[in-house]
Amino acid sequence: MPRHKSPTQRRMLRATVSRTERTSPNFITVTIQGPDLADFTPMGFDQAVRLFFRREGQPELAMPTASHNGWLAQFLLMRPAVRPWVRLYTVRAFRAEECEMDIEFVLHGDHADAGPASAFASNARPGDPVGLFPEGIGYLPTPAAKSHLLVGDESAVPALLSILEQSPADLTGDAYLEVPTGKDIRPVSAPAGITVHWLPREDSTSVPGQLALQTVTSSWNLPPDARIYCWVAGESGLPTGLRRHLVKERGVPKSDVSFLGYWRHGKSSPG
Repeated sequence: MPRHKSPTQRRMLRATVSRTERTSPNFITVTIQGPDLADFTPMGFDQAVRLFFRREGQPELAMPTASHNGWLAQFLLMRPAVRPWVRLYTVRAFRAEECEMDIEFVLHGDHADAGPASAFASNARPGDPVGLFPEGIGYLPTPAAKSHLLVGDESAVPALLSILEQSPADLTGDAYLEVPTGKDIRPVSAPAGITVHWLPREDSTSVPGQLALQTVTSSWNLPPDARIYCWVAGESGLPTGLRRHLVKERGVPKSDVSFLGYWRHGKSSPG
């Protein structure tokens, strides 16, 4: 079973910020727009893009031009003075007719030392240039699965919400969404058969993802006589820990678990 599916057509796309909206105390949605987005092929669910944005002091956004995987070599050869930031983000929504895309960010403050993507999202203004390179999806359910287990920390909440919103009405199972505070809980459009569990951490010193890991391993019940599919993402300790638990303690086949480490606690992303 494939672990990832990529779009058939990919090229560098340019757009500009059109607006922003504070979704909750720790989340903000940045909407980008531009004619290049007419060439974006939406795949839905947890589809991601490489998002390029300027570093502080850069008057223009310099972009690689290569298609498919050739962009990375170009990017690494760019002079540090002109090389932009690049981060991987989920497409929260895409409106083809308007050539418009929403990308939701977790906020860690509005200064560069809180993370360049958080600072970008906090300070984004209409007209700010961005670039993106389409990536694919990791949500690839096992066809025989009768129940779903969906788990993530705040970095995976946009992907989880997108998956739930686009899932078939007869989907059943559980979704666990860990967020920094109770004020980040919001209404969810999910199939009636999915039980949504919000897990507010309320402790700024806790490692994200550990609450979700502890909750699922101690409280979630494996459906009897039903094959499951698990999608889990977030800080690396969550997906690796949950996959290990499901396979070793619950007897879930490795092929039925899609696990994605979006980031690692204490490690900054390169680029």
